[in-house]
Amino acid sequence: METYLLDWANLLLRWLHVIVAIAWIGSSFYFVFLDSSLTPPEDEQLKKDGVSGELWAVHGGGFYHPVKFAGAPPKLPEHLHWFYWESYSTWLSGFALFLISYLWSPSVYLIDPNVMHWSPAGAIAAALAFLVVFWFAYDAICRTLGQTQNGDAKVGALVLVLVCIGAYAATQMFAGRAAFLLMGAMLATAMSANVFFWIIPGQRTVVADMKAGRPIDPVHGQRGKQRSVHNTYFTLPVLFAMLSNHYSFTYAHPQNWLILIGMMFAGAAIRQFFVMRHGHKLGRNPHPWPYAAVGVLVLLALIVWLKPAPVVAVAGPATVSYAQLQPVIAQRCVMCHGEALQSKGVRLDSEQSLKQHAQMVYQQVVVMKAMPMNNATGLTEDERALFAQWFKAGAPLN
Repeated sequence: METYLLDWANLLLRWLHVIVAIAWIGSSFYFVFLDSSLTPPEDEQLKKDGVSGELWAVHGGGFYHPVKFAGAPPKLPEHLHWFYWESYSTWLSGFALFLISYLWSPSVYLIDPNVMHWSPAGAIAAALAFLVVFWFAYDAICRTLGQTQNGDAKVGALVLVLVCIGAYAATQMFAGRAAFLLMGAMLATAMSANVFFWIIPGQRTVVADMKAGRPIDPVHGQRGKQRSVHNTYFTLPVLFAMLSNHYSFTYAHPQNWLILIGMMFAGAAIRQFFVMRHGHKLGRNPHPWPYAAVGVLVLLALIVWLKPAPVVAVAGPATVSYAQLQPVIAQRCVMCHGEALQSKGVRLDSEQSLKQHAQMVYQQVVVMKAMPMNNATGLTEDERALFAQWFKAGAPLN
């Protein structure tokens, strides 16, 4: 019953997480596009009111005319929409999902004895520390160098180094699948913390100063803009990390840290292309194609590097029956897929149930080598070959 309820919680939280993440990422992408696409206002009154840019757009059968003020508007509107619950909901649902999926069963999901053998409590503490330590280090870099000359370039370079260190450390401490997800959670935590600690407080200060008739300090807008831009570059790396758990050829590779860094770098480079693209159309930016080219080349290099090795035949019987597989299943699989614990609703402790799930077993055990999780039960290549020969022979029963 516990496994059944956890599966329901996982499903509902994952559903919620995807919905609110779409809302957050969508609004982030839209405002980055909007900033890049603004043109100087043509109306003299708008210029007098302090409008620095405007955009005419058509969507869904209607015309829209958003404008951006260089500082604060002359008068605070009665209805002002704040963009923050998209961020908070995404982080809260994501952390809850991480809690019930990985922290609830650290021995299964976080710990790989072949990588590092430690206690469940230690693994949980280290995983949570990743989220906190990266935020403090990243925030210190931004506060120290963000407002200096060439600050954006300095911050970008140091954050790249920090991400590389994090990727290497995570893959040397945790199971590959968990390490990739943890890196995504680490960046996503920094994104949401940017909103919570800098963007929204800065905007609240500006609004309070306007209501009190005090001068507006432009530094709040500058800091908020800088953190918002950082968030848009983090987005594609985070999305890759969250999707990677479905593709074991990435996280199960011996040099998985290089794959993680490469994929994140490619995502950030491709995002830079889209950030610059609209400004280039208006003559503000150089052509952004080099960024797209770099990102695509990195992806192609990873595809070539990770191509499957030639299949080496493993000596074994010409045909394999269930009777020959049964001892392997009893030793390697039944503890999670038997009568006592039916993980994901799958039982493999009878020939009928194994036959029912034959396609999935072949995919998970032979093709992806994702099962057993982190190979916790020590399934050998010879034993995987038995599963392959049994399935290719038509999954015969006794």
